[in-house]
Amino acid sequence: MEGILKRQTAALLVYTREPKPGTIPCGLAYAVHLAVCRDGRTYEPLNQNYGVLFAPADITPDNTLDTKSLKTPCVFPLAEGGWGIAAIRTQEMGEPDSACRVLVWKTKDFMTFTALAPFALGTGPVQALRVCRRGSGYVFAWQTASGSYETLFSSLPGTAIETKSAAWNAEEKEEAVDGLPEGAAPGNSTAIDASLADKLALYWGELSHCATRVPASVSAGCAEDVKAVAATAVYTDGSTAPQKVDWDLSGIDFTKPGEYTVRGTLHGNQYPFPLTHGTGDPVIVPWEGKYYLLFTNDTLNDVGFYVCEADTPEELFRPGIEQHLILPYDEEKGHVQTFWAPEFHIVGGEPYIFFAISGKVWGPQCHVMHLRRGGSFIDPASWEEPKRLVRADGAPLAEKGITLDMTVIQAGGRAYVAWSYRNGINSPLDTGSMIYIAALNEEKPWMLASEPRLLTRPILSWENMQGTINNEGPHPFVTEDCVYLSYSGGAANGYTYVVGMLTADPHDDLSDPANWHKSLTPVLHYQSVAGEYGPGHNSFFRDDLGNLWIAFHGEVSYESHERCAGIRRVHFDTDGRPRFNLSPERDVNPALREVSLRVTVK
Repeated sequence: MEGILKRQTAALLVYTREPKPGTIPCGLAYAVHLAVCRDGRTYEPLNQNYGVLFAPADITPDNTLDTKSLKTPCVFPLAEGGWGIAAIRTQEMGEPDSACRVLVWKTKDFMTFTALAPFALGTGPVQALRVCRRGSGYVFAWQTASGSYETLFSSLPGTAIETKSAAWNAEEKEEAVDGLPEGAAPGNSTAIDASLADKLALYWGELSHCATRVPASVSAGCAEDVKAVAATAVYTDGSTAPQKVDWDLSGIDFTKPGEYTVRGTLHGNQYPFPLTHGTGDPVIVPWEGKYYLLFTNDTLNDVGFYVCEADTPEELFRPGIEQHLILPYDEEKGHVQTFWAPEFHIVGGEPYIFFAISGKVWGPQCHVMHLRRGGSFIDPASWEEPKRLVRADGAPLAEKGITLDMTVIQAGGRAYVAWSYRNGINSPLDTGSMIYIAALNEEKPWMLASEPRLLTRPILSWENMQGTINNEGPHPFVTEDCVYLSYSGGAANGYTYVVGMLTADPHDDLSDPANWHKSLTPVLHYQSVAGEYGPGHNSFFRDDLGNLWIAFHGEVSYESHERCAGIRRVHFDTDGRPRFNLSPERDVNPALREVSLRVTVK
């Protein structure tokens, strides 16, 4: 009975980490990390010890960003149920923040969070912080160089009722039975149900293929009937996904009726990382029975757009595949440099490639070019002259600054475009790259149909660290009830590059930023899959079973700055949430790849 009672409770710890030059920058170390203790002995870090909640930057009067970090997180129960998490805001490198701001989040389950607006407790930098309940209100105990204080709030958010001097009672340090997560600087812990701890380990952790199901038998009249039989892979949270099977049909004679037993092997992920070297922003395109690969060609200084053609996505990466130049260097036409991020989209029933390009003067701008009727994807003469994107009134997309990484979102019977804009790059007035959105004129897809509106900018520390200020590379996929718009933050050719996510209802007006929700935590980062650093600037495509795949670029080490292509299947868990961190071995367990099937030939 004692063991059963102990199993009903677990502990959740909040903490930060110690920065490590070259592997853990301050903007990631000084974030709220979570860990659970389910066995009474060991804390297990959630989200691969990457962090879950991050400090937002301040927007300055010059429209630049003042990057922030946080320290000394603490967790406390809320009067209405659930928990609050509070932390002291600091400067990016952990130095005291003179504004004396405190950060607070609310959560019902430690999976989704609501951020409250940062608020001040007093004057002077806060050095230590604790929060506890007092009746239906909350006491913030805080310490500065000049003394210790308590501030009482009747609710959160709310106005402080009173602030008074108070003695600072040192609390015992958080004790770990067998040890804390690597590099942890612990805050405090709270008791949670063991069932919630189990769910958190699945939600923030790694799913794995744990069982394989195939039909016991099938009737077939030809080889294609058997080849069409897929397996169902079962994962550790109970979710499933169809998996292609490579069936060995050598033992079947389809001219002779009878029963046969055939064996097969789950096809799995045939895309080892890295797939390519010196390629950024990969996009895989199904078009008229073929697949095409578009990318930014780093090996040629990002000059020229090249396309590969194949019958299957996997064949796009076979050794020696031909690269077809479809938009060459042309000084007279202004096609000189930054041939960046080509994307293929169907708009108004017509095929287009959206991309960025510069003339002699550096300054990439969004362009689009149309594939002529009956034209060949790999023939440069089949593509019409590029047009620069303009607003609905014909004015430039941006009067100053750069525009790039344009993508098309089609939902609710309408078309929209999202792109990255940046002004003042490499100057004290650098705004950082920001993602804008607008409706698109489908009859003239080089024109907007509404005014551009700011969708997201790199406010959070995982988007904005060590001088890298990026929100770029948006790319959508749409399900029946949700529009997902991925984007990238951090260094585009470094290990801090990550994929963030915005979501919206497909029936809403997507040109209105109020209809979008931004995830507080990246969905893919350098801790997600071992050996893949800086995964970002991605695109999506589907296979013939309907599975969704993500193509991205990353690096092979912390130190490398060579962008390499990678591809991985996107898995939808039992809550319908897309998961982007299934390694090939966890997508298809090598021990569960072999299957058999009884075939009745009629």
